[in-house]
Amino acid sequence: MKKFVLLMAFAAAGIFACSANNVNYNIKGINAPVNGAKVYLADVLYSSYIDSTVVSGGNFKLKGKAEQDALLAIFIDGCDEQFMLFCDGKPVQVNVAEGTLTGSDLNTKLSECNRRNKAAYAEYSTVIDELEALPDNASEMRVAQMMNRYRVAIKKYADFYVSMIEENNNSLIPVAFIEHLPSVVSAADDWNKDAGEKKLDEILAANPLIAEHPYVLDLKERMAAADVQRQQASDNKQMFVGQKYTDLEEPDVDGVMHKLSEYVGRGKWVLVDFWASWCGPCKSEMPNVVAAYNKYHDKGFDIVGLSFDSDKDPWKKAIVEWGMPWIHLSDLQYWQTKASEVYMVNAIPDNLLIDPQGTIVARGLRGAALEAKLSEIFK
Repeated sequence: MKKFVLLMAFAAAGIFACSANNVNYNIKGINAPVNGAKVYLADVLYSSYIDSTVVSGGNFKLKGKAEQDALLAIFIDGCDEQFMLFCDGKPVQVNVAEGTLTGSDLNTKLSECNRRNKAAYAEYSTVIDELEALPDNASEMRVAQMMNRYRVAIKKYADFYVSMIEENNNSLIPVAFIEHLPSVVSAADDWNKDAGEKKLDEILAANPLIAEHPYVLDLKERMAAADVQRQQASDNKQMFVGQKYTDLEEPDVDGVMHKLSEYVGRGKWVLVDFWASWCGPCKSEMPNVVAAYNKYHDKGFDIVGLSFDSDKDPWKKAIVEWGMPWIHLSDLQYWQTKASEVYMVNAIPDNLLIDPQGTIVARGLRGAALEAKLSEIFK
C-alpha cells in the first residue's frame, strides 16, 4: 500500500468497444519534464490501457471515449506521480510539474484530495522510516517510544483517511480511495479485519451512488473471493489438527541446524510460532505470545519460532527487540521456507499447539484464545 501507487499489471493497449454509456474524455497535459516520454491512460476497473500518446514540447493530449464515470489513471514514463480522474465528459488539464489536475468540480476536488492524502501519508511514512532505522542496540525504552509513535501515527492517518472519504460521500470521490479503506482502518485497530470491513460497509450504505459504481462492485467481488480463499486455506490448515507433527530442519541464528523433533514430542506442550520481523500483525500479536511464555514456561510450555524472514539482520534484531527468549529457526527463504511448504502457511502470524506426545491439538491461537487454551491445559 506504500505511496498508494496502483500496483496493476496493465496489458498492452486494449481498446474497449464503445457503449451507449460512453462519453468523451479530453485531456491536455502541460509541463511534462521529458520529451518523448510515453503517456498512458488506463481504466482502473479493467486494469488495462485504453489510450496512449507521447510528450512533445512538454505537452501531450489524449482524446477518446470511455465509460461514463469510469475511474481513469494517467501514467507517464519517468514520472512517479499518477493522476486519477473520472470520465465525466468535461475537459481536463494536467500540470505534470505541479502534480495537479483541473477540470470539472469533481475532478478538481479529486486532485485536491490526492494532494492531501499524499501529504498525510508522507507524515505517517516518516514515522515508519524512523522505526525501521532504529539501530540494533536501541534500548527497550527507545523501541517502546517509537512503537507508541507508530500507533499514534497510523491512528492519525486512518482518522484523516476516513474523514476525507466521509466528507466527500455525496460524490464519486470515495471510489478513488475506497479500496485501501479496509486495510487502513484495520491497521489502526491493531489489524482488526472486521473493523475495516465494517467501516467499508458504513460508507457504502451511506451512498448508493458509490456502492453501485462498477469499480466498487468489482472490489466487493474480489474481497468476497479472497474471503472464500482464506476460508478454504483455513480449512486445509485445520486438517493438521489431530495429526502427529511433521519434522523439518532449519538453522538457528548462528547457522546451526536443528530439527523440530529436538523440541517437540518430548514431554512438553510446544507452540510452533510462524512469524517474521517484517510482519506488522506478528509484531502486534507478539506481546501476547511473550506473556504466555512467561506465565506457563515453568509449567511445561515451550515455543519454537519459525521465521519467514529473508534477511538475517532484521530477524535477529526482532528476536531481541520483541523479547522472545525461545529457540528461533529460519532458512531465510521468505514464503518459500520449508515451514510454509510442510504446514501450508500462507498467512502470518500463525501457529501450532502440539501436545507432549507430538500431536497437533490446535492451530491459529491468538490473543485471548491462546491464553484460554493454555489456562485450560495448565489449570
